[in-house]
Amino acid sequence: MKRLTAPLATPAFAVLGATAAKAEKWDMPLAYAATNFHSENAAEFGKCVTDGTSGNLEIVTHPSGSLFAGNEIKRAVQTGQANIGERLISAHGNENPLYEVDSVPFLVSSFDEHEKLWAIAGPKVAAALDAENLHYLYSVAWPPQGLYFKKEVNSVADMKGVKFRSYSTATARMAELTGMLPVQVEAAELSQALATGVAESFISSGATGYDRKVWEHLTHFYEVDAWLPRNIVFVNKDAWNGLDDATKKVVEDCAATAKANGLEKSKAYTQFTLDGLKAGGMTVQRAGDGLVNELKAIGATMTDEWLQKAGDDGKAIVEAYKAGN
Repeated sequence: MKRLTAPLATPAFAVLGATAAKAEKWDMPLAYAATNFHSENAAEFGKCVTDGTSGNLEIVTHPSGSLFAGNEIKRAVQTGQANIGERLISAHGNENPLYEVDSVPFLVSSFDEHEKLWAIAGPKVAAALDAENLHYLYSVAWPPQGLYFKKEVNSVADMKGVKFRSYSTATARMAELTGMLPVQVEAAELSQALATGVAESFISSGATGYDRKVWEHLTHFYEVDAWLPRNIVFVNKDAWNGLDDATKKVVEDCAATAKANGLEKSKAYTQFTLDGLKAGGMTVQRAGDGLVNELKAIGATMTDEWLQKAGDDGKAIVEAYKAGN
């Protein structure tokens, strides 16, 4: 199968003569494989900035958790160990419930719905990051989330006792409510966890399963469109404030292009990866109505719990989103 690529060209309006006080190199840690569309998009963003500043600001990506593990990236950028990074923001819901607004089950189930939600929630998330010494640049949604298993599953009862890879408080809570056993596993460690039996199931998009060739260990993928989590690219605020205005303009323009290209990549990658899972030998199908209804009941419980944690800000986001739909 041919991989989908869409070059992210340097915007025509980039300031080619942008100069910083001196040439800088920013290392950009990424949690996912180099072939993942998020990582490809980040690499194109980095090239856009490097070309747009004539090399005065060079951004070099480090995929697959090779520089910092996924759960270390946010802290590394906050403290200046890396000047820029990309992170699945819902993985930090234990720090601030607003970070998992994109993982409220069944609040949104499509790209269009998710972009409407993010138009409301994004500025609040950006403000929360700003308070943690992080400057928000851009973010891109993953495809809708489905369930992976190594057996046929027709009801929540069939999930009982299964070891379930979790990557956030939301996924851990879903495991608990379905009777599965949550095990914290980062994306870069997923293949090994499945191979050794540490994990037997997980919820994610077709992209993660395809990138990690999970058909070598699992047999079924059920489309449930539970939510669409987002990866966010952020910069250490001190490093950002140290850039001159011309360089900031190049970075912002490249970020806007990366946001738009990333969304299109994610949409295109959705069917491509589901086809890839099938080609690998997995059974790929919509979850049955009975299972979906059981999951939505669990989702309602999780939504109520999230609203209690998120308080007035969370309530305002959900009410504004529902009022506009």
